[in-house]
Amino acid sequence: MLVQQRAGFRSTRAGSDRRRPAPFQGSRISRGHACTAAEVTEAPTASTSAPADRPNVVSLLRSRGLLAEVTGEQLEAAALAGRLSVYCGFDPTADSLHLGNLLGIVVLSWFQRCGHEPVALLGGATGRVGDPSGRSTERPVLSEEQIERNVAAIGSCLRSLLQRNCPPGAPAVRVLNNLDWFGPMSFLTFLREIGKFARVGTMLAKDSVRTRMESDQGISFTEFTYQLLQGYDFVHLCREEGVRVQIGGSDQWGNITAGTDLIRRLLGGEDKEAPECFGLTFPLLTDSEGRKFGKSVGGAIWLSAEKLSPYKFYQYLFQVTDADVVKLLRMLTFLPLEEIAALEAAMAAPGYVPNTAQRRLAEEVTRFVHGEEGLAQALKATEALKPGAATQLDAATLEEVAGDAPSATLSRGSVAGATLADVMAAVKLQPSKSAARKLIKGGGVYLNNQKVTEELYVVQPGDLIDGRLMLLAAGKKNKMLLRVVD
Repeated sequence: MLVQQRAGFRSTRAGSDRRRPAPFQGSRISRGHACTAAEVTEAPTASTSAPADRPNVVSLLRSRGLLAEVTGEQLEAAALAGRLSVYCGFDPTADSLHLGNLLGIVVLSWFQRCGHEPVALLGGATGRVGDPSGRSTERPVLSEEQIERNVAAIGSCLRSLLQRNCPPGAPAVRVLNNLDWFGPMSFLTFLREIGKFARVGTMLAKDSVRTRMESDQGISFTEFTYQLLQGYDFVHLCREEGVRVQIGGSDQWGNITAGTDLIRRLLGGEDKEAPECFGLTFPLLTDSEGRKFGKSVGGAIWLSAEKLSPYKFYQYLFQVTDADVVKLLRMLTFLPLEEIAALEAAMAAPGYVPNTAQRRLAEEVTRFVHGEEGLAQALKATEALKPGAATQLDAATLEEVAGDAPSATLSRGSVAGATLADVMAAVKLQPSKSAARKLIKGGGVYLNNQKVTEELYVVQPGDLIDGRLMLLAAGKKNKMLLRVVD
């Protein structure tokens, strides 16, 4: 079988049809989609106005630096004429998407805001093969159980993002899994009904294949067939779901054109015309020096709050350089271009408050990814570490900032009944108890963001947040998180 059919990794989508796929019947695209128009400035919502009022999503993407290549100029006219179904694929290589993947979600969201239907495709099948695009070595093989966990986690993330940020009246997102059509398909069926329409010369000419063939490791037959699998995804989605547009990063151009070529061969012929379908790519998310965004010293910038807290996600964006912030505001946010231009102009004007643009970027993107609650959590944690902050602290906030402040651990017995000066000396926040007392007397010591002025202040049980945490500060900037353990 092309994909082994064991119950342990079957798709869990309700109503999934696991029967043998029917022979190809040509295009089943419905020509009667209602055209829901969208009034767009730069943060549009859908409406029921006439199709002539439909915003030009292709022009909008181009103006924001979100357009690299398009397979045909007719896409612009088709997008203006009526609602399109547009899909972007996400392979389950990890249990969370990262900042680089966010660009595909943002582009899907722009199509959604312009009245088109977004389709997010989970690579339950293709994730078992591995995309060679942009890689110099073959991807490590994940267990079937891990792939299933990744599929579930990524699907939940995509639904959350595209449903929570869906404007009123805009088409809802559909999340599909390509294991649903590849799972029941035998290898012979794949060769007979799909493989015979592929041309090896064309497949060899793809950049992703040619680059790997010229490397020392070469490319396996498994990865070589990936473009054919992704190409058939487009065929299936076009025929069965009415999808006419595939989007992806610029490194996906070869896989996308493999799909449009298969549509012409499989769904067209002498007696019928193939559906008009399109591919669109957006640039990869890179900084001013050409390095991919989404990576840091500590690893990927994950979108999942379980893998990277909203606070740390916010901080990563807050710390981007001035050279990158304007581009990221255009590409990752839905702010009007006029507002972004005003921020750019302000950066070069006298009196500009440093990081104002970065703060806006961090707020907008954190809100999109983690919602208002996640943004509030990030802002509260950020405020807690500001010099002279007076933020009311709780355990969750202190855990958020744990990675950005020095920390120490003391036993409960060494803290109970001890003076604050004793504790500060014990964790090396001050060189000695006398130095700590002197700083306290001078008004330079803070306990949980509250100033302590009593030289011989004794730590009270109520000073331990959640019975186990304290935030100490020697001066406004030198802070330390203290964990008290039994």
